[in-house]
Amino acid sequence: MVNQEPTGIVMLNLGGPRSLDEVEPFLRNLFLDREIIQLPVQERLGAFIAKRRAPKLRKLYEAIGGGSPLYDWTARQGQGMAERLDVLCPETAPHRFYLAFRYTDPTSEQALRRMAADGVRRAVAFAQYPQYSCTTTGSSLNELWRTARRLALAESFEWSVIDRWSAHPAFVRAMAAKVREGLARFDEAVRDDVVLLFSAHSLPRRVIDRGDPYLQEVAATVHDVMCSIGGDHEYALSFQADVGPVAWQGPSTESVIRALGAQGRRHVLIVGIIFTTDHLDTLSEIDMEFAEVAREAGVTDFRRAPAPNDDPVFLDALAEVVADHLHGERGCSRQFSLRCAGCTNAQCREILNPARPHRQPPLHRTEPVPGVGRQPALPGSR
Repeated sequence: MVNQEPTGIVMLNLGGPRSLDEVEPFLRNLFLDREIIQLPVQERLGAFIAKRRAPKLRKLYEAIGGGSPLYDWTARQGQGMAERLDVLCPETAPHRFYLAFRYTDPTSEQALRRMAADGVRRAVAFAQYPQYSCTTTGSSLNELWRTARRLALAESFEWSVIDRWSAHPAFVRAMAAKVREGLARFDEAVRDDVVLLFSAHSLPRRVIDRGDPYLQEVAATVHDVMCSIGGDHEYALSFQADVGPVAWQGPSTESVIRALGAQGRRHVLIVGIIFTTDHLDTLSEIDMEFAEVAREAGVTDFRRAPAPNDDPVFLDALAEVVADHLHGERGCSRQFSLRCAGCTNAQCREILNPARPHRQPPLHRTEPVPGVGRQPALPGSR
């Protein structure tokens, strides 16, 4: 039997400026977000930092075509996912996707209003970050719940959450397929000598020290993908997009590329292991900046595994992740209910008006946790 009310799938992401005019507003929204960064006199200082950084960032976006393609790729992914879900889960069809970005349109408010107008009752908050971090999935969920309350829509939808999916077999298969596709671009005579360099967005060390699970989940994805592709390629994990005067999770991707060159490694395939679409981190930082670093370091054959974007295998994976969630008994992952050791956010790990039983874990700390402090902004997917 087909469901008469549409099921809403809210695809959460940080977003990215789609034009050069949107760059400064994007940065301003980022630096005014106290959940991600806390500054003295935040309104003034955040706006100042955004204005100061905007010209440099505009140049980077101009070099990749004038804006971020994140919106277009995510919309294509949502469409392909929804079409597949109607076949996989006819009992919850029709399925409609809604984009909810933190710092650009469409916002959580726009997504919620559209859902209400479409008559959605059952909703799934689907984080587009396969690996969980409080700076990405956690903050996006918190913004979604705050917005629903502000719009008096707290009781309008019954929610469940896909908070992490990096270990899902379909996702691992899709990423492994991209690694194989990247390897196929090397001459067969040197293919066995290619070093696989998995690169992920870095996090400030203080976030990791607080207990954020991102690091172990990224490493687990790398392990699963390597098991899936087989063979015995040498590989490494590194971290990119570390900016600002704070300690970041390392080693940096740039330093690893230079080290590989110094070791005489000439064939490197870089894999954006957390990036499900092309955006600034792939098109600018990897394809331009790191490619130049590789040339300087003597890496003569430097290539990137393609991002999943709208590859049918990846669209299948998105649909399978949601279908398994809809058919399952849980309203979130088992791990979602475990707070970080240094958690200080009372809203953390909440599910608003849950469709399935969910008990938000209490916030209880009697003494300070070493390494916990204010954290800088995380650029995230752009």
